[in-house]
Amino acid sequence: MTAIAESPTTTAPMLEWLDPATLTVDVNVRKDAALTPSFVASIKEHGVMEPVIAHRKDDGTVHVLMGQRRTRAAVEAVRPLIPVMVIDSPEEAERIVTQVVENIQRAELTEADEADAYHQLSLIGVSAAQIAKKTGRTKTTVEGALKAKASVAGTAALGKGWSIEEALIMAEFEGDAERTLELESVIMDEPDQLHHVAQQLRDDRERAAALAAFTAELEATGIRVVEAPGYSDEDVARVSSLNRADGGRATEDDGNAVYIATEGTGEHITVPVIVGWKELGFTDRYSYSSSSANKGPMTDEQKAERKTLIESNKKMESATVVRREWVTALLAKKQAPKGWQYFTVHAITHHPEVASGYDGEVAASMAGARIEGEKTWAWNPLREHVAKTTTRPEFSLVALICAGYEKTIAKDSWRSPHQSHRDYLNQLVTWGYTASETERIIIDSGK
Repeated sequence: MTAIAESPTTTAPMLEWLDPATLTVDVNVRKDAALTPSFVASIKEHGVMEPVIAHRKDDGTVHVLMGQRRTRAAVEAVRPLIPVMVIDSPEEAERIVTQVVENIQRAELTEADEADAYHQLSLIGVSAAQIAKKTGRTKTTVEGALKAKASVAGTAALGKGWSIEEALIMAEFEGDAERTLELESVIMDEPDQLHHVAQQLRDDRERAAALAAFTAELEATGIRVVEAPGYSDEDVARVSSLNRADGGRATEDDGNAVYIATEGTGEHITVPVIVGWKELGFTDRYSYSSSSANKGPMTDEQKAERKTLIESNKKMESATVVRREWVTALLAKKQAPKGWQYFTVHAITHHPEVASGYDGEVAASMAGARIEGEKTWAWNPLREHVAKTTTRPEFSLVALICAGYEKTIAKDSWRSPHQSHRDYLNQLVTWGYTASETERIIIDSGK
């Protein structure tokens, strides 16, 4: 047998007994060395039983790669010597990766430490994909951690011991003091509702931005934009409710301003009004009509009911986004959710409309299928996906059924829940979904 010669650049590991105080502990991915009194006492009495892994640099200094906690405890316990396995000097990136993997496997690495490690790796040119491959984490997790670390708010959240996911959300709302306070309150009091509240805040922000842009566009053309007139507004009235001085009906040409209304689709429209209509000689078309009884101011109860309606509808829209994203993540796993067979057959036999009326685009998105082509009549990307692949048909079937249920749930379904809505939401909860407050109204309506 021919012996295999060692590479001249490779040195066999050597076990040495060294003074722990002379060892250099570089910046480690685990910030908290967890030097409990009991651990230090154990090291003081028994010494370091498992050798520390280190490497010796050209200047003779020995740098700890693994065993930061043992080394520091030995220093604190004033141990004269500890066993050190000295190996070849690795590259800096490999050193950090080695520490990350070691601590992840031992479940000793906090998410803040993990994010900090990824950040260190990124600074020396290691890509998110490479980090994910070496550490066994998903690329999405690594990218989220890096994004959180790139912001002051995200870094602060990690420093408080919050998760990477929570820190990423805080980073998203950096600079928005009001929304940041609300999110912090949710994390402290109702962490399971964080995704729902965050989506509500995103939607509110998006609506506000769209309204501001629409208003600016109108004002740029010289159109005056005012608040919508109330039931008892004396100065502003809709053109449609006024007559001219000659008795003819007022038209849009008589309007001198508009207010912005939002339709059920979310689209903004303008409603023409006349500001100072009395002084301009216009009269109330319905002042002598029996319908004038409806023009009185709203009661506090009516105002509260309308506010609840509007806010609950908005929350339901936000919940829909969170719910669909959750289903998509569920169907991205290696195995279909437990009990999917009964779920699908129950839906088809008890709520047949879900299988026949599903939205193909929503279903395809949930199944993780590529969506191509234009939205024309009978366009169905899920059908195209199924035609191209014979793998994982159960995932496409579950996506189809879920998309069918989704189509039956409207933003105001919480007002008159159907059994199909309860069946669907209860199944998602069984699979691990956290329902929003508005979705809970639907679920609890069957009790």
